[in-house]
Amino acid sequence: MASSLTGKVVLITGAARGIGAETARQVARRGARVSLVGREPRLLAEVARELGPRHVWHEADVTDQAALDRAVAATVAALGGIDVVFANAGIASNGTVAVTPVDALVRTIEVNLIGVVRTISATLPHVTERRGYYLLMSSASALAPLPAMAPYSASKVAVEQFGNALRLEVAHKGVDVGVAHPSWIDTDLVRDQQRELSTFNQTLAALPGPFGKVTPLAECVDALVDGMERRRRKVFVPGSLAPLAAIRQFFSSPLAERATLKRAARMIPRLEREILALGRAFGQHSVGNQDVPEPPHAAE
Repeated sequence: MASSLTGKVVLITGAARGIGAETARQVARRGARVSLVGREPRLLAEVARELGPRHVWHEADVTDQAALDRAVAATVAALGGIDVVFANAGIASNGTVAVTPVDALVRTIEVNLIGVVRTISATLPHVTERRGYYLLMSSASALAPLPAMAPYSASKVAVEQFGNALRLEVAHKGVDVGVAHPSWIDTDLVRDQQRELSTFNQTLAALPGPFGKVTPLAECVDALVDGMERRRRKVFVPGSLAPLAAIRQFFSSPLAERATLKRAARMIPRLEREILALGRAFGQHSVGNQDVPEPPHAAE
């Protein structure tokens, strides 16, 4: 049975590695033509060569509207239009608000939230013309707060609500909007944290159920591509997050907070020392390192 993506044009941001690159591979196997958009031209070119001549790549920072507009225009010129947009580009800063440079805190929100807004603005006329579909990358962190993830969680909550409101605005035009909520996925972002921060591994082991599970990349992308094919409004990875999303208010309740506060009192001082010793606001492979200077106390 042919995939509903066969013959469609899929634009993916953050497509150079990880979830973006693997999603590009899977939708290409289903007969889609892919436009890879991101900030790492060498890796984008490698993925495009792997996919074949029917696919294109464009270097663009999702916080740069002019660059995004050029990438979208070039995509339409080369592939004829846009049917699906996967707004996937994202970064995660290390550490707490107290020890993370403000530029890194702001940059995380700019990429994860403002980048989604700019991506939608650049592509919406073309997706509307094709009565297409958006999949916006939120996170399990939008469902439950965790210490040391303030800017990331804030951006992902905002992406979810932006998508929920956008869905209501464009449904009568035949455009559907989905929001994805992955937990920890086996990508460079998570592996950097596991390798560089012992407190991350301790925290992960203490989290309950799917909030502490690291999902293989292929399993995550299977769920995302199924969401694209079925134009789903929500995608949860792992799927066991879905019922927890329905009771998310509990995770911000005084009862849940008391348990988290006990762990945080032990973990946060150790984490802050690790971050200062590391001397970077982002993981080793994050493009965020190109934007933000080292933490001011890294040499201590």
